[in-house]
Amino acid sequence: MIVSRRFLLSVVPTGVALTAVAPPARADEDQTRAERFIGKPDAKVTVGEYFSLTCTHCAAFAAGTFPEIKKNLIDTGTVKWVFHDYPLDQVALAAAQVARYLPVDRYEPYINALFATQNAWAFNRGADVADQLWKTAALAGMSRPTFEKALQDTALRDWILQQQQADSDKWHIDSTPSFVVNAQKYAGEMSYDAFRKLIPS
Repeated sequence: MIVSRRFLLSVVPTGVALTAVAPPARADEDQTRAERFIGKPDAKVTVGEYFSLTCTHCAAFAAGTFPEIKKNLIDTGTVKWVFHDYPLDQVALAAAQVARYLPVDRYEPYINALFATQNAWAFNRGADVADQLWKTAALAGMSRPTFEKALQDTALRDWILQQQQADSDKWHIDSTPSFVVNAQKYAGEMSYDAFRKLIPS
């Protein structure tokens, strides 16, 4: 999905009006900002994926290509896969906030669940976005108070957007999904065979 810089900046801190519950004081800031990755920390190849949870190309990549990458490159110790939030709209931003309130080991299964159910929560005009996100978060073991806190965490929201802007400035990202493989950027949904060619032997 292509995103212009102007559109990117339009996502900034207007808030996500999904609930009116005030957040309690933060005690878990480090966990929500911890790097989200799977694979061996010292793998010889590091891949950064820049994705939006409302991007249909990202969802197609997660369903069609990523399982093979995980099986053949990540689980074998070749690749460390680092997830980078790159929300293209307020709905994706809210979903990213919720995802980061889950324990680190539940992050990747949760975002894959969101990609698999994207039509139900991201593009269903008759659906309540918060309610749909809550259903998936509850299945991942999140409590309702934690869910409400995640949606209202403006400090986390601002941090995600700051990281997104820094990534945009550093890697000139203008579409999702984008990938940085050993400091080289590649863009677009691709097949496993195409992606495998980017990984050094």
